[in-house]
Amino acid sequence: MIDSIEQIAKQLVRPGKGILAADESIRTANKRLKERGISENEEMRRLWRQLLFTTEGIEAGLSGIILYDETIRQSDDSGTPFVEILKTKGIITGIKVDEGTEKIEGLDGEMYTKGLDGLRERLVEYRERGAKFTKWRGVFSINTEAQLPTQEAIDVNAEIFAEYALVCQEEGFVPIVEPEVLLKGTHTIDECAEATERVLAGVFQALKDKGVNLQGMILKTGMVLPGSESKQMVSSSEIAQATVRVLQAVVPQEVAGVVFLSGGQTSIQATENLNELSKLETPWPLTFSYSRALQTPVMDAWGGKDENVLKAQEIFKGRVDATVAALSGTYERNMEPEGVVE
Repeated sequence: MIDSIEQIAKQLVRPGKGILAADESIRTANKRLKERGISENEEMRRLWRQLLFTTEGIEAGLSGIILYDETIRQSDDSGTPFVEILKTKGIITGIKVDEGTEKIEGLDGEMYTKGLDGLRERLVEYRERGAKFTKWRGVFSINTEAQLPTQEAIDVNAEIFAEYALVCQEEGFVPIVEPEVLLKGTHTIDECAEATERVLAGVFQALKDKGVNLQGMILKTGMVLPGSESKQMVSSSEIAQATVRVLQAVVPQEVAGVVFLSGGQTSIQATENLNELSKLETPWPLTFSYSRALQTPVMDAWGGKDENVLKAQEIFKGRVDATVAALSGTYERNMEPEGVVE
């Protein structure tokens, strides 16, 4: 039996589970390897993903994992495709389908996301390889002096998001729509809330206008945070309340779920903030779709060495468990595996 996109979306955001974003591009993956003195090549990227995907017990906390084009084609040491390993664990395979960002002509530094050309054809192959959901990321910077993000940049990206989501649904995939308001900047939490609300309002207007099935899609968004260069101190409770206020103002109730990116927060910050978010009432399920917050301490422990694999996997399982505890509002720092620091 083939599940409908609404059913797959519900499975992805079911209680007590979240999504691992393991969809870093080759460039980003290489950057993270290089930072730790690990060789930057396809084999090391494969070994890294193998470490993550073969960790015992992660299926207890992960409903899905988002892959990159290179990764969906790779296999473990025995030749078993990664997609088959995830399927055996009951983890749904997703795939990043955007092709990165380009500057919008005439707008100062604002970006749009490429990848609509040939999307339908790529989806046919990804479906054959076992993928069930997709992800597309757009980025927005906050600069209050320059009045960024501009409405024009929001409109350009919103139209692209809507086209992406519609094509994916027509091909039987659940689209994750990821408009990321970047953490970098000197903005306050209130300025982040204002920008995030404008971005999400524009995106959902475009999705509605295009006829996207909101029950068969998931929103991936950042939390409402002060900029990384702002010196504003706010509590996890304030972050959670500001985030939910924005979401309730503009996100339709029909949306299958909202998943949060960690977006430059430390593992502990992202988890403590998620813990507070989980205590608030919302019309949609809330969960995580973390990359760095789950992976950073694991890659640190691994260091590219075979003898460190089991220790790194232990940390990965511990990070997944701690993040899942945050979904029930029961997270405490002493749940963290050794090696995870603020």
